[in-house]
Formats: sequence, C-alpha cells, structure tokens
Amino acid sequence: MLSELVSQVIGVDTHKEAHTVAVVSSVTGGVSGIESHPASRSGYAGMVEFADGYSDASDRAWAIEGTGSYGAGLTAFLKDRGEWVIEVDRPGRHRDRDRSKSDSLDAVRAARDALGRKQWAQPRAGGEREALRVLLAVRDGAVKDRTRAINQLKGTIVTAPDELRAKLRRADGARLLKACTGLRIRGEQPSEYQATVLAIKRLAARIRRLEAEIRDHERDIAAITGRVCPRLEAQPGLGPLTAAQAYVSWSHHGRCRSEAAFAKLGGAAPIPASSGEVVRFRLNRGGDRQLNRALHTIAITRARYDTRTKEYVARRVAEGKSEREVRRCLKRYIARQIFRILEADARSHQLSLSR
Repeated sequence: MLSELVSQVIGVDTHKEAHTVAVVSSVTGGVSGIESHPASRSGYAGMVEFADGYSDASDRAWAIEGTGSYGAGLTAFLKDRGEWVIEVDRPGRHRDRDRSKSDSLDAVRAARDALGRKQWAQPRAGGEREALRVLLAVRDGAVKDRTRAINQLKGTIVTAPDELRAKLRRADGARLLKACTGLRIRGEQPSEYQATVLAIKRLAARIRRLEAEIRDHERDIAAITGRVCPRLEAQPGLGPLTAAQAYVSWSHHGRCRSEAAFAKLGGAAPIPASSGEVVRFRLNRGGDRQLNRALHTIAITRARYDTRTKEYVARRVAEGKSEREVRRCLKRYIARQIFRILEADARSHQLSLSR
C-alpha cells in the first residue's frame, strides 16, 4: 500500500493557467494544506517549496490529474527533480453523493484516489515516444481533413452545372484531382459556372496539400520507428504507423506491469459473455481505442496475407468460432507479441547503457 511507502501524497488538480495542490496524509487521509500556483516553471517551483514544508522528496508521492495534457509541464518538472509521480484519472462528474465540485476538492480526491489503489500508473514517457504521439495526432487530423475535403469536392461536383459535371463524373482518385486542377475559366461563362470551377479547383488544391502533409508525417514517423522499434516494425502485418501507435501506447518499460495489462489497455482482453451452456467471450469496448484500432488493422492484414494466421483462422472457424471471436483471439495474441518485443528491446537497451 502507498501508506507504507510514503507519509504524504500531494494531489494536484491541473488547469490551463493554474494548478491546485493538496497535501494529504497517507496514514489518516487528512488534508494538511492546500494552495494554488500558476502553471509555469516558477509556479512548479512554488509547488515543490510548498510540499517541502510537509515532507522531503523521498517521503512523498505526487498524484497528478492530466499528466498528458495540462499537467504535462509539471510532470516533466517533477521527474527531472527525481520526484515520484503517479498518474490518476480525472474524477467522474458528480461522483460524490452531494455533487460537490471545486479545484481544492479535486486535488484532495486525486491524492485519496492514489491512496486507494494497489497499483499506480506511471506518466507516459517523453522523448521519442512524445515525438511519435505528436506526429500521429497531427497526421490523424490531416487524414480527417482530407476525407472531409474529398467528400465536399464530390458533393460540389454532384450539384455542378451539367457541362461541368459531365467533364468530371467519370474521373476518380488522382485522375479526378488532375481533372479538377486543369479546369479553366472563360469570361463568357455564367457566374455560377465560374464560381463552381473556382471552388472545385481550390478543393482539389487543398486535397493535394493535405496529401503532401500526410506523406511528410508518415516519412518522419517511419524514421523514428526505425530507430526505436525496428524489430516491431518488421513483424508480419505491422508497418510504421501501427508500430508507432503500439510504441506510443506502451510508452516505456514498467508502465504496463504485464502482457495482460497491455492487452487490457488495448481493449483486447477477453470479457466473459457466457450464458447457460454457451461459453464465449466478447470484444472489449474499453481501453485505448487508438491502440485497439492498430491491433485490429494488424489482425485484418495478417488474416489476409500471413500464411500462419490464415491457418489459425481456418482452424478456429472449424472449431465453431465466429469471425468476430477469432478476430478477438488474434488481437489478444498480437498484443502479447507486441508487448514482449517492446519489453525485450527495452531491457536490452538498458543493459547496453549499463555496460
């Protein structure tokens, strides 16, 4: 238990401009002090000074909400100083019976939440992992914008004047973009026609810019995964994007205590759904959905192109499993394989540094 390891837990409720800090005794759960400080380096130093008034760094733990968002700066500051930082979830809305809510109460709840757990989550790592996370997030936004622009382009063509629609209706993909970019405006054309041509040309140019941006992100992601997880990227069904997402979700050695915890994080842990004489498990709808999507992509790719996976799918279907159940099993096995590779690479890297 945490109370056996430290005497004080510092709960932090994080916000954009200021953080609220509460010192809670790990023995009694009582509140020793509460303060608010700016979300800046001087404010972080003030929080540490405030905590020093109740305990030293070796006898306390920090329970921080939002270590990957508003609390990222404070988390990095504390880890650089050798402080023990625990990641806690933001409390559910109106969780308490009296529906009380304030920054001070949330800071106290963060500390007590850490005290009530048997295992504690570590904040995610920075460095290469954070670089991949940023690139994946921005690429995902560019992909969504490209899809939105393509749909808007096709919708504009559907409602375009007949002459213009006839020029573009049979083109698709790269041919459509080339045809849209090559459209010309003549002075004798009606204003409706000219405006539609301008809109189509600008949409096509936007799509091309987004495609170039996506390629740049994917090139940068591939360069990083080639350095940090080359063995993972070489596995069947994995590419730079799925390997990067697996690495981002895994973060670092020790964050996931076991392969079962990693599978649960990725929403690939089996959930019993048996009834009567039927014994089965269903898909997990929780966990990190980005990691779950990566596992799903890997499973689908292997089921189509990997010989061993094809044989496994055929055998399990012959045993009476449905395709969804077989896919669930595949995702669980893939999660195990990914976790073992990442953990083994991390251990070998630590050994090489210690020599």
